[in-house]
Amino acid sequence: MNYENIAVTVSQLNSYIKEKIADDENLSNLIVKGEISNFKNHYTGHMYFTLKDENSLIKCIMFKTYAQRLDFMPKDGMKVILVGGVSVFERDGVYQIYVKSMQEDGLGALYKKYEELKNRLEVEGLFDEKHKKSIPLMPKIIGVLTSQTGSVIRDIINVSTRRNPNAYIRLYPVPVQGEGAAEKIAHGIKIMNENNYADVLILARGGGSLEDLWPFNEEVVAHAIYNSKIPIISAVGHETDFSISDFVADLRAPTPSAAAELAVPNINEILQKINTYQNRLKMSLVKKVEIMKLRYEKCMSSRVFKEPLRSINDNYLKLDSYIKSLENLIRNKKKEEETRYIELISKLDTLSPLKTLTRGYSLVEFNNKIVKTVKDLKPGDKIDIKFIDGYKQALVED
Repeated sequence: MNYENIAVTVSQLNSYIKEKIADDENLSNLIVKGEISNFKNHYTGHMYFTLKDENSLIKCIMFKTYAQRLDFMPKDGMKVILVGGVSVFERDGVYQIYVKSMQEDGLGALYKKYEELKNRLEVEGLFDEKHKKSIPLMPKIIGVLTSQTGSVIRDIINVSTRRNPNAYIRLYPVPVQGEGAAEKIAHGIKIMNENNYADVLILARGGGSLEDLWPFNEEVVAHAIYNSKIPIISAVGHETDFSISDFVADLRAPTPSAAAELAVPNINEILQKINTYQNRLKMSLVKKVEIMKLRYEKCMSSRVFKEPLRSINDNYLKLDSYIKSLENLIRNKKKEEETRYIELISKLDTLSPLKTLTRGYSLVEFNNKIVKTVKDLKPGDKIDIKFIDGYKQALVED
């Protein structure tokens, strides 16, 4: 049988199915509830995500026109109720919900569990900055805990070797999703510490839904990171993804490639800094030598070096001059004082009572006091009369 005349193209089939779905009023305007996963907020403003329940899932798109009306930002694990219609995207042959409006319907079970564990570990102090260890400036060995297949380890190797061709990377392969992954990750961290296999550890995996990243939200991994003596850089998921391991780790990197940049120093930048420091040191030494040379030449041209005793002799002459000036000053001062002394003696002699006695006068004393007036005496008082050559006593009769 020749089917060529009755066969339809893929485009025709997808277009037919799209028309059939469009004709179904039940699918053009419906209300659906479920949990968001694989959410992506595109730079164009459109939102892409998957809506799921326990048994099934469906792709969804919310164009910018409707997305900018939301009063909340959707995220993985969030339960929502949305209004929209089902249509077929002909190019890929998939049907999806074109969302017109959306509202929150509580948190998903995983997201609620994530928030509860995050809050409890924060209270216990696992996120405290005082427990964070610094990343070595020049680590000799970079340990990586991730899947041995996939782009993550290749990105880390490419970035590390580009920054430093001599970088030594030690991979400890661990599963990064699925049942039992958390325990194996924690065991890998313990082994790396017990054997001192690295100077810094990178815990990494690519992006994914909340379910995919869940091993890095397990308490066993959080405590393994906290107890690690080796500094750990957490690079789990995309830049917008935050896991428990990011909060406990010593440093968070937005992507695995960024973690490699944080762990491995750029050898070219270091060499450039060394060259810069060497050039600065050379310039400083040249300037120092020039300054010392100028000082030496100045000293050699100085009179102190040419005639070392001249300055001493000049000072001797100055000292002799000061001594002579001081001697003259003392001599003149002495003469002035002697003259003043003689003048005072002469004045004192002139004013002396004894001088008066030489001219025939006498002094009358009573009880060792000079009698100045007759009122100071009474009959019967014995008085002393002082002459130039001695004393005589007398009795006052009247």
